[in-house]
Amino acid sequence: MLPQAHRLRHEKDIKTLFAKGKGVFDVVCGMKYRRNDLPVSRFAVVVGSKVSKSAVKRNVIRRKIRETVRELLPRLAPGYDVVFLVRPDAAKKTQTAIGEHALQTLKRSPLWPRAASPSS
Repeated sequence: MLPQAHRLRHEKDIKTLFAKGKGVFDVVCGMKYRRNDLPVSRFAVVVGSKVSKSAVKRNVIRRKIRETVRELLPRLAPGYDVVFLVRPDAAKKTQTAIGEHALQTLKRSPLWPRAASPSS
């Protein structure tokens, strides 16, 4: 389970993130992110009914993405609010594939640490 300090829960924060955040998108999931003034990054996962009519399937997808984020927390940059937006293609993927797509989306964002460029 994602630690409580790392959960983005308030509707006001999520609406601000949708309005002013930057995005990184993939076939299976996208991500909106924005700097916050906190020492931790906070995350939310949105899985709409277009992904699956079954709440059970949507919750399984949501849990898989949260678990992927929880495992990567020590490597991610602090100070961001992030919302994962799951697309309808996710319903056709395995749980492992969904986690991999979430990881690839994170790697394309500023939350993922960049390798230091070699000095010449």
